[in-house]
Amino acid sequence: MTFATTIVLVATSFYGAAVSVADDGPSVPPGTEATASAPVDLDSNDPDLKLPEGATLAEPKVLDIKQVVEDQSGDERREDTNSDVTFALQAEVLFGKDSAKLGAEAKARIVTIAGEIKTQNATKVRVFGFTDNLGSSAHGDVLSRRRANAVQAVLGQQLSDADITYEVRGYGEQYPIADNSTEAGRKKNRRVEITFPRTAS
Repeated sequence: MTFATTIVLVATSFYGAAVSVADDGPSVPPGTEATASAPVDLDSNDPDLKLPEGATLAEPKVLDIKQVVEDQSGDERREDTNSDVTFALQAEVLFGKDSAKLGAEAKARIVTIAGEIKTQNATKVRVFGFTDNLGSSAHGDVLSRRRANAVQAVLGQQLSDADITYEVRGYGEQYPIADNSTEAGRKKNRRVEITFPRTAS
């Protein structure tokens, strides 16, 4: 009982001292305060610090870093990884309601993306269409495919390169990126994604 009380008193005194130092001097992040005790010595022969006999470390791996940039309206998003570039365009920006016909502004956005594909010297482009979960699943599948086809047609006109292959799919309501129970979420899910490899340095 006495030992436990002593620990509480020491902790209280230490905490009080730390507060007064923080008030008088520069603050430091928690866990980096100076301590009175020396670092703990490690025994390099401790079996718990060694690999089991016959085991080896895995090959070093470079983790894929993703950078996401979205415009303030949320109408367009760009994702860059070590290997790919993906543009996601909201359906409302590209098409009218329940339509797969592109307007002039929508085509201008796609032309800009075609320029990026040229810059990356990409030879494979994926164009995937998505919808929200309103209406029938079959209708969403057809509409998302028609929209993906429309976007690919503009890319094909701009790139006109026989070396580029396209993968075009309509996924309908599959693979939502936001909550379909709200209109804001459904808007994000109604999109066309254009993905191509990052090949330029």
